Parts: sequence; structure tokens; C-alpha cells
Amino acid sequence: MESPTTFTKDLTFNQSRSPNSHVFKGPVSGQGQHDQMPSRDEWKINQGPVVTADILSEDGAFGAGQSGKSPAAAAARDIRYLLYDVNPPEGFNLRRDVYIRMASLVKTLRKQGDWVLVLPPWGRLYHWQSPDIHQVRIPWGEFFSVSSLQANVPVVEYEEFIAESGGPFVQKVLVLQNYAEGWTEGKWEEKVEERPCIERLMYSRDKQGYYRGWFWGYEETRGLNVTCMSAQGHASILAPVLLQNTTATSVMLDRAETVLHDHYAGKDYWDTRRSMVFAKHLRIIADEFRAKYLNSTDEYDQTVYHEDWTHMKAKLGSAKGGPYLGVHLRRKDFIWGHREDVPSLKGAVKKIRSLTKKHKLDGVFVATDANEEELEELKRMLPEMVRFEPTWEDLELLKDGGVAIIDQWICVHARYFIGTSLSTFSFRIHEEREILGFDPKTTYNRFCGDSEKECEQPTHWKIVY
Repeated sequence: MESPTTFTKDLTFNQSRSPNSHVFKGPVSGQGQHDQMPSRDEWKINQGPVVTADILSEDGAFGAGQSGKSPAAAAARDIRYLLYDVNPPEGFNLRRDVYIRMASLVKTLRKQGDWVLVLPPWGRLYHWQSPDIHQVRIPWGEFFSVSSLQANVPVVEYEEFIAESGGPFVQKVLVLQNYAEGWTEGKWEEKVEERPCIERLMYSRDKQGYYRGWFWGYEETRGLNVTCMSAQGHASILAPVLLQNTTATSVMLDRAETVLHDHYAGKDYWDTRRSMVFAKHLRIIADEFRAKYLNSTDEYDQTVYHEDWTHMKAKLGSAKGGPYLGVHLRRKDFIWGHREDVPSLKGAVKKIRSLTKKHKLDGVFVATDANEEELEELKRMLPEMVRFEPTWEDLELLKDGGVAIIDQWICVHARYFIGTSLSTFSFRIHEEREILGFDPKTTYNRFCGDSEKECEQPTHWKIVY
């Protein structure tokens, strides 16, 4: 048996070459192999609404699935699908960051083929703890404008992928992992190769030889081949593997957070980030809440939003914001670890009072994951604070993810925002405020811990067009 193929930075293909100009030796072998897809009568799929391209492609941009409404049509176009998933404990906002990495990878792949990114359904997230709410198999269209995503890179919802590809089957699953030995001799190099699985494989083979796994809550989905791959480097390090070492038309990258951004904070990063427009119904709910409880409207606040993100280019400092302080106060796992950079409730309220006085702000909007006991204490110390508190019926419709987006959108429009150290929830608010054109001084702020007299504030990542 040949030794596993290794791709390192100096072997990375030149994208200007033809696909056959640099062929790597040796196929990446899998732990289980099927030569062909099962026929349609070999599988049963739960009956339910399939999201079609007609709905997703509102503006016709990219329209990845427009002509591919059947397996035959997709095959005629030689479409290849990239699917991905993330380590289960990771939250909503880190997963949004991983999407940017995968979108960048697909852009690289599309230079040599018709690749489409499959949006992984949402569900089973640690922070989504509302009881008695069904929160699995949630399509991206519930939270984001899919047509806006398609204006940046071709994407389809998972159920559309099933309809186009001929069934709930993923031909190849690559489980990404770090190198067991870490950085060799302290030297960093970009490389990827097939390796034995370091952790217990979260897939098991059924009687037919197919692989069962989580697959976003779709029990009928099967993997035909599963391989562990150690990867160290940026997302594009995977391109040679996907382009030249497998002919699978559908490839899933599990643990996709393993690879890094190709162009962090550059134009490609910001193009993808700007395309992640929140679903309009969530923005409307947040805007109505702002107007009713915080005396805040886009016209008065100078935060008028362009529905086409490609035309949204606000000048830095042009946004004024509503007459309130936006606060993200992270609790739970951030305080369980006794982190010194997270304040006590008393310390947070002291800072909030200082900021509202300094900036002459009337209202305070608080987004927090505090438990009931802490919320009562917070209300007692800060009776004027406003929170978005959905009814059970609203929550069932919006889901925890929708409520999080509403919280973020309200914080985004505040005259001044202060967040929690190292929280991805706060990071995403920073980015949205950057897109809207707020003065960085009103955006990149965080609470200091009670023992910190002064603390380092978040870095300003300037938007690039």
C-alpha cells in the first residue's frame, strides 16, 4: 500500500493552470467504499416541504439550483457539491464565521469546476436551550436572505441538494482534524493528508455498508465513504484534494472549523460577510421594536439599509444610531470559567450608568444569556433596561437563532455599543455596525473585568470594498 498523499504549501496547484497540469499521486482511500449511488427506490425520505430554487433565488443571482431541479439536470451541468459541518459544541456565531471560510474555498474550487456550497441546516446548538421548541433541520432561509448569499457564491439549502443530487447521500465525507504531533519542531507549514482518526469516529456503518451519522438531524442521510484527514493551514489547502484527488460529486467536510480563513479581513472576507444579510422578517421585527421602545428609526438614526448588499457602501462615521446604549452581556459559560475579563453584574451596571451619562443616552438595550436569577438582579439594579422578550408563540416561530439575530440587530443600531470580551456574538455586532458606517469609537468597546483597571479594547477590522 502506498503511503498517504500529503499536500503541502509548496505543492499547492497554480490556479491559472489547466486541471490536468499538476496531478498528485495516489487516491485518498476511504475506510468504506461504494462504487455508485443507490437507486431512488433504495431509500426513503421523510415527506416534507422541499425548498426549491424558485424560492431561494429571489433575484436570480447565481441561482445555483435554478436549472438543476432534477438529478438529470444537475448531472448535465457536472455540478459538484461541497457540504460541511462544525464541531457540535460550537455556537451560532462561530458557525457563521466558518461559512465565510467555506464560501472562500468554493470560490477557489469554482475556478476549475461548477461547485456549489450546500448550506448545513441549523439545529442542536448548545445555546439554543428553550424547552419544547423544535430546533433541528432549520434551513438558512429562516435566518438569512439566501438570495443575498447567492449574489456572492452559489449556494443551495440541504433539501434542495437532496432533490438535485438524487437522494440523501453524501459520496465522500472528510473528517478534518489537527495533526496528532502538532507543529513539528515548532515550524508552521500548510499541509493536509489522510491520517488515522485521532478521536472516535462519529459515524457508524449500517448493514448495507453505508455510514450513519448526525447529518444535521436528517436520519435518512447516508455517507458512502468516510476518511479522516489531518489539515493544517488555510481553507484553500483543501482545494487540491477536492479537485484532483477525488471524483465524488458530493463531498462533506466535517469539523470544517479546523481550517483557517484564506483572506481574513480582506475584500473576499468582507464580500462574503456583507452577503450574510439577516432574513427580512427578523429585521422588520427588530426595527418595529426599536421604534416602539427605543425611539429609533433608520431615517432619524441615519442607518438606512440597502436591500442589495452589493450597493451598501456606507461611509465610516455616517451612521448616528438610536438614542440608546446597546449592551451585550455574556454570562453562563463565560463566568463559569471564572474569567477575569468578564465583569460582575454590579460592575457591568456601573459601566452602563457611566456610558449613558457620558453619551447622554436615554435608553439601554441589553442582550444577555443570563439566567432568571441574574436577570431579576439586573432588573433591580437597572430598572430602565429594555430587552426583547418573545412570547412562547413567537419563540416557536422565530427559534432561538431568530431571537439572537433580533437582539444583534437592535444592538447594531445603538448610538454606542459595548460587548463582552472574546465573544463571537459581540464580534458579529462589530461587523454589522462596520457595514452600516458607525464610528469605530462607538463600536469596538468591551466590558473590563472587575479586577481590571484598564483593559485592551477589541481590534478595529476596517471594512474593505
